[in-house]
Formats: sequence, structure tokens, C-alpha cells
Amino acid sequence: MQLKHAAFSAIISISIVALLTFLNSSHWLPVPAIVLQSLRWITILCIALYGMKKQSLTTWILIAMVVGAEIGHDFPEAAKNLQVLSKIFLKMIKTIVAPLIFATLVYGIAGHADLKQVGRMGWKSILYFEIVTTVALFIGLAAINISQAGAGIKMPTDVHEKLPEVISQTWQDIILHVFPENIAKSVAEGQILQIVIFSVIFGVGLAMVREDKRMPMLQFTESLAEVMFKFTNIVMYFAPIGVGAAIAFTVGHMGIEILENLFRLLATLYVALIAFLLIVLLPIALFTGVPLRKFIAAVSEPVSIAFATTSSEAALPKAMENLEALGVPRKIVAFVMPTGYSFNLDGTTLYLSLASIFVAQAAGLHFSFGHQLLIVFTLMLTSKGVAGVPRASLVILLGTAASFGMPSWPILIILGIDELMDMARTSVNVIGNCLATIVIAKWEGELHPSAKKLEEIVETIPS
Repeated sequence: MQLKHAAFSAIISISIVALLTFLNSSHWLPVPAIVLQSLRWITILCIALYGMKKQSLTTWILIAMVVGAEIGHDFPEAAKNLQVLSKIFLKMIKTIVAPLIFATLVYGIAGHADLKQVGRMGWKSILYFEIVTTVALFIGLAAINISQAGAGIKMPTDVHEKLPEVISQTWQDIILHVFPENIAKSVAEGQILQIVIFSVIFGVGLAMVREDKRMPMLQFTESLAEVMFKFTNIVMYFAPIGVGAAIAFTVGHMGIEILENLFRLLATLYVALIAFLLIVLLPIALFTGVPLRKFIAAVSEPVSIAFATTSSEAALPKAMENLEALGVPRKIVAFVMPTGYSFNLDGTTLYLSLASIFVAQAAGLHFSFGHQLLIVFTLMLTSKGVAGVPRASLVILLGTAASFGMPSWPILIILGIDELMDMARTSVNVIGNCLATIVIAKWEGELHPSAKKLEEIVETIPS
């Protein structure tokens, strides 16, 4: 009953603040700024009380996002200094990724010694990834051609932002980049696909040695995987602080008003991503019999982390843990999820096709449908291997612009709202990879939900 009272108080407070803000912005009922600010903080207090009663990490992450946005709005200068907290969280998460992938993949392959299944999962995953990301590219292409968000934009005269230098890559360079030359270097640079390749080959090699040589390493990787999952649980207690600080910094240095700038481009991306979720991912989930409520509960926490930090990598450890609790075997989670981070970034691939044509429209270049298809097919190759870190897609976008004779100044315009777009596309990346992992598990006939674990996950979803 106390939880219901706290929830009711929070809903009433949010409704009052929303109504007064609307009336004030419409000039129907002028409200002093200090009154609105005070009411917002009272509302946050009510939401925090609900969080204390709910006692859910997911709920606290969402509350932290609200608190962070308010701090960024009311105290922008102080909020800019909070970025260090979000960077601490990201650094701690990045220390987890490489050992977790290595341990779970090696144990999953060598522990079961079913090398045929590894090959089978490999081609099934790549087939699924290629189909879904290609559809995402075409949805992005359709959305920007319908909205014409880049048409009529004039080249700014006061652009001061510096773009990263892009080195032209051949198809040979792209293929070579998949394979590690130094695993320590791959770990240090966060090259997930290279770590996956190394781990798969290591696991296959371990599966081929005699049992007395295999067992010590197998026990080590099993123990390492368990320790890294516990390590993840410890780091996740810091997640609300890291997430709240990330949102505070974003609002503090960009301002709430940024939502008004380039609204058409922002709206185009968000509508296209929602369309992708409803037209592509939802039917896949329904067709394959994915339990939607349990799936939403499992991904809500990783998605909220990805949204706030704009990093798919930050959400990876928790997503892997939750999917395993959903009944996906560790060997499948460990193989499909990390591989998807290089081949199945649905939100990023959709954004790249959309942004590329936006650049052309802003520059006044009228590409034929065939030319646009060529850009899409180029992106099908270059978007593979995009790191799950903030702003990685910018390099791909710059490279695509250079390859097709497009100027770079429209990309500077995109930079103004890129963080807001990155939040959405990164969230879709995580949802897409989580769904892909479950689909491959069902395809393999190895989805075995645990009633107890499912109940624990469902309890985390905000009511």
C-alpha cells in the first residue's frame, strides 16, 4: 500500500508541474520561475520516495536521469563538472567487457566441445544481422527522403568545431581490422570483434587438447566468468550516479533549448527508429514467441544505461547477465551479443543512411535513387565493426561523405544534436542485440527459462 501511495504522489506531482509548465509556456498563466523550479524539486523528491519503496536498480537509474536533467537545467556550470562521475562509470564498465567476453566465450566453446554448433551459430547470426541491418538502412533512407530535413539549410559562417581526421580505408583494410595482431592492444583499444575472434579461436584450440590439459584452463575461465558477473553487480550500484551525471552534463552544456534546434532531423531519426522497432523488431519478437513483458523487463535497465551514457558497451555486461537469467545459455549469450556489437548495430546503421542523405540535402546535392542505393550498400560494409562507444559513427559518416564527394560542414551541424540522436540509436542497438540473442537461442532450440530468475527480472520493471 505504501508503494501505491508513493506512486500516486509522484504521478500527481508530475501532472501538476507539467500543467503549470504548459500554461506558463503558452502565456495563459504566468508562473514565476522560482515557483516552477521549487515544484520540480518537490516532484523529484516524491519520485525519490517512490524509488525508496520500489527498491529497484532500474527505477533508480530512471530517477537519476530525471535528477540529472534538473541539475543540468538549474545549475549548468556545476553540471558540467559532473562528467567525471559518468566517465568513472564508463571506465569501470570497460574493464569488465574484455575479460567477460573472453571467459564466457572460451568456456562456452571448450566446455561443451560442440564445435559444429559454434559454426552453426556463426552463420545464423551473420545471416540474421545482415538482413535486419539492411532493413534498418532502407528505413533510414526512406525517412530522410520523406522528411527532407536537410533541404534549405544554408552553410553557417561561424563553424568552429573541429572534426576528427579520417583516413580512407579500402575493403582490405576493413577485413584486416577484424583480426587481432596483439590481443593486449585489442583489449586496450576496446576492439570487441577482435577480442571475439581471439576468444573463439582460443576456445576451439582448448577444446582440441586432451582433458588433463583442458580442465585447468576451463575451470579458470568458468571462475573468471562468475567473478566478472559479480564485478558487474558491484559496479552497477554506481550506475544511477554515473547515468545521472551523464544526463546532467548533456543538459548543462547543451541546454534544454537544444531540443528546438534541428528538430526536424531529430524527429526524423526518432520516428524512423520507432518505426523500425514496431515494423521490424516487434514482428520478429512475436513470430519467434519471445515473451514480451519479460523481455522488456530484462532490457529496460541496459537500455536506460545505453540511453544516458550513449555507449552500447556500457550496457553489455548487464544485458548479458539479464539474458542469461531469461534462459539463454551462456555460450550463446557470449557469442551472439559481442558479435552483434560489430555486425548488428541497428540504430547506428539506420542513423548512418539517414545522416548521409541529410548531408547531401544540406549541401544541395541531388542524388538519384541508384546513387543513394550505392551509398547504402557502401554503408552495409563500412558500418560493420563500428565500436560500441560514443561518437564512433561520426568517423564512418565522415568517411562516407568523403567517398561520395559530399562536404563536411553539414556534419558540423549534426554535431550540435548528435548526443541526443546518439541516445536513441544506442538504445535501439542494445534492444536489437538482445532480441537477436534470444532469436538465435530459439533457433538453436536452447531457450530454457528459469521460473525463479524470470520472476526476479520481472520484479525490476517499473510499475
